[in-house]
Amino acid sequence: MNDTKETTVAPALPATAEPKERIVTTEHTYSVGKKKLDYTATCGTVVLRDYDGDGRDSDGKRRSDKPRATLFFTAYTLNGVRKPESRPVVFSFNGGPGSSSVWLHLGILGPHRVATDEMGNAPPPPYALVDNEHTLLAEADLVFIDPVGTGHSRMVEGEKVAEFHEYQRDLDAVGEFIRLYLARYGRWGSPKYLIGESYGTTRASGLSLHLQQKHDIYLNGIMLVSLAVDLQTLSFDPGNDLPYPLFLPTYAATAWYHKALAPDLQRKPLRQVIAAAETFATEEYSVALLQGSRLPADKRKHIARQVARFSGLSVEFVERCDLRPNEWRFFKELLRDRGQTVGRLDTRFLGLDRDDAGEKPDDDPAMNNLIGAYAAGINRLLKDKLQFDSDAPYLVHAPLWEKWAWTGFANKYVNVGESLRRAIHANPHMRVYVASGLYDLGTPHAAGDFTVNHLGLRETLRKNVTVSYFEAGHMMYIHQPSLARMAKEIRAFVTAA
Repeated sequence: MNDTKETTVAPALPATAEPKERIVTTEHTYSVGKKKLDYTATCGTVVLRDYDGDGRDSDGKRRSDKPRATLFFTAYTLNGVRKPESRPVVFSFNGGPGSSSVWLHLGILGPHRVATDEMGNAPPPPYALVDNEHTLLAEADLVFIDPVGTGHSRMVEGEKVAEFHEYQRDLDAVGEFIRLYLARYGRWGSPKYLIGESYGTTRASGLSLHLQQKHDIYLNGIMLVSLAVDLQTLSFDPGNDLPYPLFLPTYAATAWYHKALAPDLQRKPLRQVIAAAETFATEEYSVALLQGSRLPADKRKHIARQVARFSGLSVEFVERCDLRPNEWRFFKELLRDRGQTVGRLDTRFLGLDRDDAGEKPDDDPAMNNLIGAYAAGINRLLKDKLQFDSDAPYLVHAPLWEKWAWTGFANKYVNVGESLRRAIHANPHMRVYVASGLYDLGTPHAAGDFTVNHLGLRETLRKNVTVSYFEAGHMMYIHQPSLARMAKEIRAFVTAA
């Protein structure tokens, strides 16, 4: 079933004309096994306006409602609900910065998902979309947000890049859309949730406080997938020794998976290997790095042997790295003798470079495995099922990271943990669910644990945060066993309110 209704179709406009909204509504029936859902899909662009900024027309005349951007969204709402206004609503976005919402949309939450095998391998092109038996739609209505510059979301002609490609401006835009959606669709009475992945966890943590302070919107919960809240834990910069011990447990998990550890470690279960690596990282490795060049020679040799033991690298290589093998060197070095590299977003995946020299891989085999399948999936979904036709490209992943401005974090690492802490202290009913992949070297689980343990929550509120670990990578839901468990945990999290 696929009945279509489109409202306010905007014709081609001159650059100086005001943008118009375009919304397409379709009706669908989802049926998998014994589960049958009738739902409405709404997708399109809304205009974000400058209600309280310094908005001016091209002639310099001030306007309090000057259009600044058109933001694309896709929403699914269940039909036949007796009180739809009280049904949970989940706002979802991904990371980057520069990623559209396609990953969570077509990976775990929406009524359709990209087909992958048990491990998470996408099939050969042209790929496939399948009905998602794990969709959250049975428990909550879903709204997928493409931040400005991704998907079909664009700045209005003449706007500066910095107006949206910046931490606070991004919060302003996404926060304004959430307020607008709640108002237009009558969802102020709904339990409200955010779910973000990677930089989306940075955005979600910032929004948890921004929505309180800017719009008086208090959330029931936020779900943080692959935590990136304190970027000091993830940045291999000279003088910052924090990432090395926090990445080591995932180095160990990766080496274990690829059978690159010493035989006695290789025989142990994965969780025991990770636990041993974490103990060494916190009790010896971090203390040794803290000493810098004052570390005695005998102790230095001991640390090199232990880092090599847990990482699968050679002692000589660890010593040449000054005890500090960063992520890129690890990707290239671990399986260099086999002529293979390991993935960044999911270290279970293997790549092949032109040759085996160099200290970093050509690209990320985990991303190569997925990007084409998800791009084909969202374009097919929009045109064939949701009836949204557009000649403009849907930007699955725009190269915004290098352009991103971090105003407010000058001369220090980005850390939005304090925003999350303040939001929880102000709203002690807000719960947090964290999902971490044990094979994720984009946002390693130990870095996420460090962030959670340093939020500064008072003891009575620490129970508000739940962390779950999966034997997969950054997008842990591509792994079928992880998908099933994660979907079950998210359903329980949302329905608890």
